[in-house]
Amino acid sequence: MFVYEKKLQYPVKVKNTNPKLASVIISQYGGPDGELGASLRYLSQRFSMPYPELKGLLTDIGTEELGHLEMIGALVHQLTRNLTEEQIRSAGFDTYFVDRTAGVYPTAASGFPYSAASMACKGDLVADLTEDLAADGATIQEQHGWKPLKTLDC
Repeated sequence: MFVYEKKLQYPVKVKNTNPKLASVIISQYGGPDGELGASLRYLSQRFSMPYPELKGLLTDIGTEELGHLEMIGALVHQLTRNLTEEQIRSAGFDTYFVDRTAGVYPTAASGFPYSAASMACKGDLVADLTEDLAADGATIQEQHGWKPLKTLDC
């Protein structure tokens, strides 16, 4: 087990709402390669890991990914709290808002809800670790032409 301290190690403090930015960042929460999938991937794959040291490592990584999920959730919540009707409509956030209001729901930016079908858990050491690398790789987004957040027009 682990000890949970009820505060973020790196507090998220957003002063201004921005539903357009939140609708992009939500993919890091519940998109196919987001933090929810990452945490479940590592925590599920640990059971078939044949090496105790690596089983512990996968548990630690999965737990860390849950912390990332918490930070992204706090960010999305702060970007969408207290929205005006005008902000909701002009940002194109109305389709999300009609079902979820300002609740943080695991979904991709496309609106597709999180599905465990986006992750693999094969029970094969090489297959699982290769999938982890592909899903958690830092260059994956750039390879697909996705621009860093600082260049998005939000």
